[in-house]
Amino acid sequence: MATGSNLDLVACRKWIADALEYSGGTHTVDDIFEGIERGRLHLWPAERGCLVTEFIDYPRKRVINVFLGGGEMDQLKDMHDSIVNFGKANGCTAATISGRPGWARVWRSAGFKPTCLTVEKEI
Repeated sequence: MATGSNLDLVACRKWIADALEYSGGTHTVDDIFEGIERGRLHLWPAERGCLVTEFIDYPRKRVINVFLGGGEMDQLKDMHDSIVNFGKANGCTAATISGRPGWARVWRSAGFKPTCLTVEKEI
């Protein structure tokens, strides 16, 4: 995991921007970079992709949530163990992935299963 060196941010900028196209307008690239710099978000850069994670604190548990990813899927899946271990080291008892429906199929082999569905309506 990287804290967000300038080199990492430049290398991952396109993947992050592409992933944000499916986010429903929740963040801009600048919002992501600011979150990484402030330590609220965690950048996982790799040669052929990157992931962005966050901690979510619920009343009964803490989870590490992968909410942005871009690049080659095999590269992203290679980060699984590191992300889970980072979550455990920071008090997480679960890992979640927020993304397009196809991600559930891809990540099933790593033990992830659908638990809920979010639908959105602009108001």
